[in-house]
Amino acid sequence: MVTPNCWRCLLRPSMAAIKAAPRRVAMPGILATMPGPMTTAAAFSVSAPVAASAPTPAAPKKRKGNASRKKKTYKPTGKSPLPGERKAFRKRIQLSNNNALRVEGLQTLTRQVIGDRKSIGSVCALSEPVVDQLRAVEAFKHTQTWGLFHAPHTLIRTETVELAERIQKAAVNKENLRMVISGDKVTGKSTLLLQAMTTAFLNDWIVINFPEAQELTTACTEYAPLPGTTPQQYMQPVYAYNILQQMRKASGHILQTMTVLNKHQDLSLEIITHASSLLDLIDSCKETETAWPVLQALWTELQTPSKDRRPVMVTLDGLAHIMRTSDYRSPAFELIHSHDLTLVRWFVDGLSNGNGFNGFPAGGAFIAAETKGNSPKSFSVELAIAQREAVQRGEEPPARDPYCRHYDARVDEALKDVPVLRLGGMSRAETRSLMEYWAASGLLRDAVDEKKVTDVWSIGGNGNVGEMERAALMTMKM
Repeated sequence: MVTPNCWRCLLRPSMAAIKAAPRRVAMPGILATMPGPMTTAAAFSVSAPVAASAPTPAAPKKRKGNASRKKKTYKPTGKSPLPGERKAFRKRIQLSNNNALRVEGLQTLTRQVIGDRKSIGSVCALSEPVVDQLRAVEAFKHTQTWGLFHAPHTLIRTETVELAERIQKAAVNKENLRMVISGDKVTGKSTLLLQAMTTAFLNDWIVINFPEAQELTTACTEYAPLPGTTPQQYMQPVYAYNILQQMRKASGHILQTMTVLNKHQDLSLEIITHASSLLDLIDSCKETETAWPVLQALWTELQTPSKDRRPVMVTLDGLAHIMRTSDYRSPAFELIHSHDLTLVRWFVDGLSNGNGFNGFPAGGAFIAAETKGNSPKSFSVELAIAQREAVQRGEEPPARDPYCRHYDARVDEALKDVPVLRLGGMSRAETRSLMEYWAASGLLRDAVDEKKVTDVWSIGGNGNVGEMERAALMTMKM
């Protein structure tokens, strides 16, 4: 007899049962080949249906390991430089070197030696009082090689004696010497200007020096309109104060012997009287606000004839900088010509002997030097110097370029008849004397013979002193 369970297994399921509990049966082979994931539904559930949520993006990965470490902030431990300290260090003047050998047997430069033609080609030592005076007027340049030697010495060249003779002659005849020093690059124009100031100090002259002409025209110092001037002139009180301090340090002992002769409306009569000296006039200036009236009064006193007046030398380095339109602006925001700056106007009037300037009663000199390393282009200056040199040689002066429109009429008028001193290369005798001084100082280790002198003279552009220093000494400059 068959059991009821067996018969029940053979029965077909009804449709109601199929709908109530659907089932899916998949073969193992079919599951492996299906492209998508297979889902199975539960036969019975009491929870509410919930829609599938969108997949959440993965959180950004965080760097592990050194991520929690902070970088160390390095703070400078040194002291920051003060305003102007870097410039002062860059432009410092070193006039001695204890590591260099002391050169014995050289004569000291005097007023007789510098004007004697027998001293051409000799190296002379500068005395300490003269060095202090030259330092006060900023005659030394930081680009020169003074710091390589034990003490300051200078070579007496042919141009040095020629310039010294003209300076001494101007003092004897009570004339005003006017000159422009020209030449190629690094030929020693600034050094020759220093030798001219040395000659003036040795002969008890008053020296006013403009060490860098670009400081007058590149809008780096304060300026203000000068009242009561037509056309409008401009004063520079800060620069005027520096000039007064230079004169006080360099020529104070000479100004002490000169008395005030005129009445000056802008100065206090209680401080400055007829018994006051010109040094007292300078000492009355305590700040930059009163510097311009004092300098203007001093300039007037130096031009007043008197028995106690001394010759005055005014020098300027960088002629082309004052022969152009400056970087200053007028109240109408127009560029100011350099000749409208009163300090520049004074020098140009003395150099050109124009605008009613009668010169100094005891004689004087206005000497300007060109600079080739840092000089603006000036067609008028180049043409004026070329024309004057041609006239001095007895040749036909070159004509103006008719197609150039960059000439300046004011510059042409100022330089039309100024004598020019051309500074070229040194002779072989002067080169040998200079190289012997280098060898005696321990800077030149080779034997100074005719072959060595010829080699250095040729490499240096036929006696160009700057090129010879580069070839022989620049390897030792620190």
